[in-house]
Amino acid sequence: MNLKDTCEVTVVHEEIVDQVQKNLPDVSSMVQIFKALADETRLKIAYALTLEEEMCVCDVAAVISASTATASHHLRYLREHSLAKSERKGKMVYYSLADSHISDLVKIAHDHAVEGEIG
Repeated sequence: MNLKDTCEVTVVHEEIVDQVQKNLPDVSSMVQIFKALADETRLKIAYALTLEEEMCVCDVAAVISASTATASHHLRYLREHSLAKSERKGKMVYYSLADSHISDLVKIAHDHAVEGEIG
């Protein structure tokens, strides 16, 4: 263990721990969001949907250089996990991100990754 990464003595600040524990939410829903976005293809799709508000399955497939079946599979996964929504328009199915929170989350992750590369 690297001693620079841990306290040299054990002192638990009870007030802080109690306050945080009282306000700590159930994070299981958040975990599902991050699991869904942890897949490189799904994250690429989500980022594409921050650049273009709505895309049909065929366009998403072309963007990720995959078959429409593969794109459809990933889009369905995002929809089933409430990260994307779909709408049929005639013979086409269009997808968009579920809401601005998902868009913000993807953009923030990108910004953080870029900052990490620079710093």
